[in-house]
Amino acid sequence: MYWLVIINLSLFSLVLCDDPPSRLVYLSQGPVRGYKDLDLDLFVFYGIPYAKAPTGYEKFKAPLPPPVWTEPFEAVNKNIICPQNDIATMISQNKIVQEDCLIANVYMPETNRKKLPVLVHFHGGAFTIGWGDIRNFENSKEIIQVSFNHRLGVHGFLCLGTKDVPGNAGMKDQVALLRWIKNNIENFGGNPDEITLSGYNSGSSSVDLMTISKMAQGLFKRVIVESGVSIAPFSVQIDPIKNAKRYADFFKFENVDNFYELEFFYKNLSYTELNSKNSLSRPDSTFLMTPCVERDVGEERFLDDNPVNIIKSGNYKKLRMLYGYGEIDGQFRIPLLEHWEYWMNIRFLEFLPADLQFENEIEKYRVAEEIKTLYFGDKVIGKNTMPEFVEYFTDVMFAYPTLRSAKLHVESGHNQIYLYETSKAVYDNPAVLPINESVSDQCSKSIRVLNDYWKESRQYKYDVEDLKTVKDVFLETLINFITEGELIIPGLRKWKPVNLNWSPQLYIGESFKLKKSLKKKKALFWDKIYQKHYVYPSAPPAPPPENNDT
Repeated sequence: MYWLVIINLSLFSLVLCDDPPSRLVYLSQGPVRGYKDLDLDLFVFYGIPYAKAPTGYEKFKAPLPPPVWTEPFEAVNKNIICPQNDIATMISQNKIVQEDCLIANVYMPETNRKKLPVLVHFHGGAFTIGWGDIRNFENSKEIIQVSFNHRLGVHGFLCLGTKDVPGNAGMKDQVALLRWIKNNIENFGGNPDEITLSGYNSGSSSVDLMTISKMAQGLFKRVIVESGVSIAPFSVQIDPIKNAKRYADFFKFENVDNFYELEFFYKNLSYTELNSKNSLSRPDSTFLMTPCVERDVGEERFLDDNPVNIIKSGNYKKLRMLYGYGEIDGQFRIPLLEHWEYWMNIRFLEFLPADLQFENEIEKYRVAEEIKTLYFGDKVIGKNTMPEFVEYFTDVMFAYPTLRSAKLHVESGHNQIYLYETSKAVYDNPAVLPINESVSDQCSKSIRVLNDYWKESRQYKYDVEDLKTVKDVFLETLINFITEGELIIPGLRKWKPVNLNWSPQLYIGESFKLKKSLKKKKALFWDKIYQKHYVYPSAPPAPPPENNDT
């Protein structure tokens, strides 16, 4: 028999019973009941619908308002995830894939304090896989945390520039989540005016895009951008129509040049079919279905211009930003080395990032060989050049885009960006920094391979206790940034915002060191290439007349 003691509080009720203690929170949608997670020592509300995903022919449109209810919603389902590529089944465990997947998870410490700062986690996964989760902040009692799902892959990022397929459905899901938080988080004890966004990989790119989107203005106060920025080659589609045709080719769809047949083809695919093809192994450092610059179809747009133009214009709210990348972020490409090494040796130009454009093949070959020489010298690319392979993809996808973005921001008058880099040693202990669980798994697997070839890694003098100390101090620093907006590391001189020379930069290894730019030489090398060959992402063109058969 259950026994209950109900204590009325201003915002919620505390319920004690044979089951874990629960709390009832009243939202505009209706009452929600969450329970205490004894492992996390937090009250957790799983699976709250923050919006509703449209279905059928409208499945690519902006999200709909969330459902409402009158009886308490039991917020206990932590297994709902959005439709995604089968590659995710390796790590999905008991997850439940469903089309109506737009849910939020709220993590609330047991405290009577009100107006707690809020941290929103954007999951990674190349805009293709993943789900809401929190890692490494589990034990924080000073903040309210939120994780969430959004539409992925083709379902979330097909971009045809039409009323039915305008593009950026997944990003509009994210904005809907932030609006839901803004309107409801106070009922959980959070402060709607103290919201920090944090992400890794594509989640980080999403966070960075939020800072320049008119649609998201005023919904948060500061951001933590970790290994992914708005101008990375994988963040925004260069040519959305071309990508739509490429993905349709996976299905052997032949009529790709008929725009309306192409749109009809996608609208008729089921949500399971939409994300059934794998586009994660492209050599040009893109993932095909990602955010896009939207054509004006008379509705609210998430991105109305390409990120470089927006940043250069300075026409965005300049928030306090923590910008970081890892020394070996490119390690996630290691499984592809065996498949790529032959072609990297004879046609390296195929492995240049997609946001570079050349007048002809000869010029592209010349630049490719210059890049190949910088990273690999005269070595044959293969197993013995794994460190160089990792460094190349680290720089192309993460490090250089981060440095380039920081410089563009500073040039536009932004003086609140703080830059850091994490060392190889940190990646050898992936719990040191807050990264997505699946990424952490990849790190640990890849690092075992890397250590066979990274001879200098044998010379590390760091021990586990050193790195635990680094973890504890940096997490404390991040919590302080989330709660106070300050970045203070004990024993270190003042960490100042980055300047045009990418200095200062915090290096996180066995200890913390403020240094001058750690990759200035390579950044200047890439600057010259991008100044000459960068191709700006563009919106889809207006569809042809419907009776045009060409």
